[in-house]
Amino acid sequence: MAPSIRLSPAARSLFDEPLAIVVQGLAPRQPVTLRASLRDETGELFQACGRYQAGHDGELDLARCPALPGGSFSGLEPMGLLWALQPQKPFWRLVKRDVQSPFVLQLEVLEGHGEPPGRLLAQAQHERAFLRDGMRRVPVREGRIRATLFLPPGNGPFPGIIDLYGSGGGLPEYRACLLANHGFAVLALAFYAYEDLPKEMKEFHLEYFEEAINYMLKHTQVKGPGIGLLGISKGGDLCVSMASFLKGITATALINGSVANVGAVLRYKDITIPPLGINTKGIKVNKSGIADIIDALNNPLEGPDSQSFIPLEKAECRFLFIVGQDDHNWKSEFFAVEGSKRLEAHGKEKPEIVCYPGAGHYIEPPFFPMCAASMHLFIGKCVVWGGEPKAHCEAQIDAWQQIQAFFHKHLTGKPSGTSSKL
Repeated sequence: MAPSIRLSPAARSLFDEPLAIVVQGLAPRQPVTLRASLRDETGELFQACGRYQAGHDGELDLARCPALPGGSFSGLEPMGLLWALQPQKPFWRLVKRDVQSPFVLQLEVLEGHGEPPGRLLAQAQHERAFLRDGMRRVPVREGRIRATLFLPPGNGPFPGIIDLYGSGGGLPEYRACLLANHGFAVLALAFYAYEDLPKEMKEFHLEYFEEAINYMLKHTQVKGPGIGLLGISKGGDLCVSMASFLKGITATALINGSVANVGAVLRYKDITIPPLGINTKGIKVNKSGIADIIDALNNPLEGPDSQSFIPLEKAECRFLFIVGQDDHNWKSEFFAVEGSKRLEAHGKEKPEIVCYPGAGHYIEPPFFPMCAASMHLFIGKCVVWGGEPKAHCEAQIDAWQQIQAFFHKHLTGKPSGTSSKL
């Protein structure tokens, strides 16, 4: 019997779903190397490999066989070939630009543990998709809004969420559509560097975000009376500002967000919140020319910088802070704790704070490989994001469950039966 790879699901799975990988037809105890390859839409190659030894029956099940030292990961890691993918081009981050097409994963079984490994024994292809069958993707160009709405299959109405990314700008859709697969109506909202929106991050007007909230609240497929907000990085503090000043928000989840306004002036009617000051002396650059910016921001509790602290005590919603304790973009845990203190001091309910040791800044949906360092558009150089790959991967899986449970609880009143594993 020739070696072959058996996958479950067989041909196609959603990107945030686990994939079971089994190799059959090997010799008893045969040493092999498994290699995974994936090209992003720009053609850049990501690869990972694991060194294994088949069982006595010639079968190799990644859920039961630990990877041996010497590959991209070791130990019992059924999804190691996905989360350990690394770009062949340094400082390149895996993102999905067109959610309507899947990523294609190539799997190879190679003889032995050599460098390079031996001859090819078996190979398989698998599609990692972003849209569930029946999912509706609706480009939104209403008034000033530049966005994409994802609606699950079925009649609805569905609990509604607005999803914001960070200072990279543009209109990333992949997290919004993966979340919509779980029964939410999710609006991926662009706020700069997209179509006719401002090209640079100089100032933001909350009236733009208010338009997006009103669009969602009026939509026949969105269940009221309020909606949720989900933001990472700069998108996080924009969500805090939206929740603090605008009506119709029931639940706000932040992934490594700030409770101070960062990077650009924020305006709403006659209110102006200045950005938190930056101390460039706090930026450390290592021998490779990569910057560590964790100490670059001023303290929003001191002096004139306290003007940048967002008055989140005005918010009428529940908060969830997802914190990577090895975030090197900024002090996410400090922001979460200070936000909590501010809410409690004003008699508001404590936010949920979920901390992940060993997780860096970019906590993405499950199975995205950790990006240790890449270009920071706002800083204008390569920065370190923090994180340790295995811990970061585990954080992504758990945080994804936490976020869904939080929104289910506060937008539908139903728990989804999720508890933290970490």
